[in-house]
Amino acid sequence: MGFKTNSDDDDAVSEINVTPLVDVMLVLVIILLVTAPLMTQSVNVALPKTASTTPDTQKQPLQLGVDAKGVITLNKTPIESLDALDVRLRNELAQNPEIAIHVWADQDVNYGKVAEVMATVQHAGISKMAFVTMEK
Repeated sequence: MGFKTNSDDDDAVSEINVTPLVDVMLVLVIILLVTAPLMTQSVNVALPKTASTTPDTQKQPLQLGVDAKGVITLNKTPIESLDALDVRLRNELAQNPEIAIHVWADQDVNYGKVAEVMATVQHAGISKMAFVTMEK
């Protein structure tokens, strides 16, 4: 049985020397901190001046509202029934096939009423629909 003493110097050291690793990491961090601001490049150009234009109202999404009492509005115009809404949406779709709808539903409205409105929108053939919410 042979035991080795601490005085033997021919054996390889089995411990990792961490100091060079830390040095290399600090150099990499410094390089990153120096080069990061240089990566955001901006091009200075003089842009041409043009006349002001009005937004294209044909590409604006339709505003479909359902208030707490269940009254349906389309672009702030009251709609009498779901059938009238279907006719109006089909007319809008005929004018612009890429039409989108933003649904503004009151938080106190019955979910069933919102589901009926959504089904009417889908039945009219409009597939782009989004709900508008307010941030707390």
